[in-house]
Amino acid sequence: MHDPISYGQAVVLGLTQGIAEPFPISSLGHGVMIPRVFGWDIHQGDKFFITFLVATHLATAIVLFFFFLRDWMRIFRGLGRSLRAREIPPGDDDARLGWLLVAGTVPAGILGLALEGKLRHVFASSASAAAFLIVNGILLLFFERLRRRPPKPGDYLGDSDERIAKLTWRQAVAVGTAQAAALIPGISRSGITMGGGLMVGLSNEDAARYAFLLATPIIAAAAALKLPELFGPDGEGVRGPALVGGLCAAVTTYFAVKFLLKYFESNRLTPFGVYCIVVGTILTIVFAVG
Repeated sequence: MHDPISYGQAVVLGLTQGIAEPFPISSLGHGVMIPRVFGWDIHQGDKFFITFLVATHLATAIVLFFFFLRDWMRIFRGLGRSLRAREIPPGDDDARLGWLLVAGTVPAGILGLALEGKLRHVFASSASAAAFLIVNGILLLFFERLRRRPPKPGDYLGDSDERIAKLTWRQAVAVGTAQAAALIPGISRSGITMGGGLMVGLSNEDAARYAFLLATPIIAAAAALKLPELFGPDGEGVRGPALVGGLCAAVTTYFAVKFLLKYFESNRLTPFGVYCIVVGTILTIVFAVG
């Protein structure tokens, strides 16, 4: 038996979750590695730790939703119009974007339900997370190398949602399905979706926005499915730290998203790829030696 998570640990993990979920550096990977780095008696398979992660992920999803609230309101209205008309009206970018998000969310959700337990069981170790963090870094560099179009001045100007709505159904499904790779600790959900956006021709800023919109329902649904555990027996002794961790995650998520949307107006994924490779390599060596 392991002791429940402390408030100090909750603060560190919550702050990290809020940064690492929107940043393309894998929040789950960092969540697995940090306890090992600090020598905490916490493991990813511990029920109280999984329950704690539910709270931090839910906080991230809530902040993402309200950060893009205007976009979501437009998308919901567009979906409503298309349902009433039983088609996507020509030129209705909000409706099309809404259905593109649905097309990208459904396969990722199905794969998540089918594979989450198995993948977490197989790869639930700090050493595995560090190794896959290196893989994540290589993928980010790969995405930048093979992106369909180079960044141009003023890419971020105009209506981002209108540009994203030009994606094809096949592209939306492919990018959305790729999110399932993030079930492996060390592989970043936002990194995979941003990279997929670059591969289908989006700018960095548009790819980041699409990644955040696409991640919101997936993270929220996954957290909601496990939320009863927080109020059940597995939540005993964890609810207080979970609340603190969730609040910390909410704060850092807001500032991380705000920073990244500005950053990607003129910058690339490359620094994050280098970070993942360097940190993953160092921790792989440390874990092997230690």
